[in-house]
Amino acid sequence: MSRTCQVTGTRPGFGNNVSHSHRRTRRRFDVNVQRKRYWVPGLGRSVTLTVSARGIKTIDRRGIDVVVAELLRNGVRL
Repeated sequence: MSRTCQVTGTRPGFGNNVSHSHRRTRRRFDVNVQRKRYWVPGLGRSVTLTVSARGIKTIDRRGIDVVVAELLRNGVRL
């Protein structure tokens, strides 16, 4: 599963692990993404989205119909 939110577009960030001796090795900060099913009344069916926690809050605030319409306008397959 790709670690990208379909709603907000956030991707993993990268940085360093710093040990006690201050040796630095690369690491990645993954996005908290989950697969979530939503019923979309405008489409008359349910859609499964890969969304982050912030994406879920965005859907709660704006509404699933508005978010799905924007995704379809941007060419995202649902």
